[in-house]
Amino acid sequence: MEVVLTPRITPAGPLGLEAYRVAGGYTSLEAAFDLKPDGVIDVVEAAQLRGRGGAGFPCGLKWRLRGSDAPKPRYLICNLDESEPGTFKDRVLLYGDPHQLVESMIIAAYALQVQRAFIFVRGEYAQGASGLTTAIAEAEHAGLLGDNIAGSGFDLRLEVHVSAGRYICGEESALVNALEGRRPNPRPRMPRISAQGLWGQPTTVNNVETLVNVPHILRNGAEWFRNLGIHGGTGPKLYGISGKVDRPCLVERSMGSTARELIYEHAGGPQAQRQIIGFMPGGASTPFLGPDQLDVVMDFEAVAQAGSRLGTGAIIVLDDLSCPVAVVLNLMQFFARESCGFCTPCRDGLPYAAQILSDIVAGRGHVGDLLLLEELCEKIAPYSFCAFAPGATMPLQSSLRVFRDHFEQHLAEGGCPYANRGQRP
Repeated sequence: MEVVLTPRITPAGPLGLEAYRVAGGYTSLEAAFDLKPDGVIDVVEAAQLRGRGGAGFPCGLKWRLRGSDAPKPRYLICNLDESEPGTFKDRVLLYGDPHQLVESMIIAAYALQVQRAFIFVRGEYAQGASGLTTAIAEAEHAGLLGDNIAGSGFDLRLEVHVSAGRYICGEESALVNALEGRRPNPRPRMPRISAQGLWGQPTTVNNVETLVNVPHILRNGAEWFRNLGIHGGTGPKLYGISGKVDRPCLVERSMGSTARELIYEHAGGPQAQRQIIGFMPGGASTPFLGPDQLDVVMDFEAVAQAGSRLGTGAIIVLDDLSCPVAVVLNLMQFFARESCGFCTPCRDGLPYAAQILSDIVAGRGHVGDLLLLEELCEKIAPYSFCAFAPGATMPLQSSLRVFRDHFEQHLAEGGCPYANRGQRP
């Protein structure tokens, strides 16, 4: 397929402003200003671009629902707080092509008639944030940011905010609180961030990968974008493949590629001719799928029908030398540590689940522990304040189904059989 989002990303490092413009950068601004704000939204909506941050909500519809009559000031936030284990696509875009993100933010801000926008960057990506700040300064010096951009009459101030940390900051309302200098607890579901977000004003939050598609849509058209997808998908997609594969990688492929193609053709398949026993299709907060589901189409609906979520498109592979129980324990310890602690099911339930799993791995498990874990997940997910805990319990719930025999073997053998045999987890 045609490489759209990543052709300028090379080991030589990101392009400066002039080289980026020579490569076609910032030409989409002219198209955006010609179309006017509603026209930009029309094209993005017609392209059927869906959010690439995990939820998959239609981008054009999200912008449309915010409303042209929303009170001012309005704000736009790019969510670059990429903290999901196994996910690294936004990092590649940040470090490899910062001007592409700057151009995307200008167009999105114009469509939404936002005059102040923020890029919220994960704290561990400080070096990338520095490069992004340089790109913003270059754009300002060239008249592509600031007052009366390219003579359009549109003004925009674009700022970079480096996060102080915590996975929960990726939840959009917690992100808004963090940006305001508050503790990053999620907010109540109503009123929505789109109506009362940053400093109580209408706010739109989009993921990096979602936004960087927009200039290409304006440059080439909605039909072109739709036709880049296959098997019902639309546009290109960045897929990360990691875990027990020969060549962990990030690849740009058509939305709708199969997991088998991504794992075997691009990541080289499992290491040392091992056998795949399962995989997570969308990052660490998505349910496991079994080896019989490798031909699943990696698109939102198809993965959901298979019993999981596309999430960020980050595939994590387990082979027959991987201990699924140890893997899930590692994930639950991460989620327990990263909870904001606001609500009891999440604050107390996740550490309890992690402790039960730790006992099973250490040989202190009991026959009733598996039922207890299932009941615990049923209590944590529905009664938590935000989507953090439901996402955290998904890999645990699915592992009890997909890898049931591994859990039972741990209980029968009094600990992790992989550790007893000197094999790696």
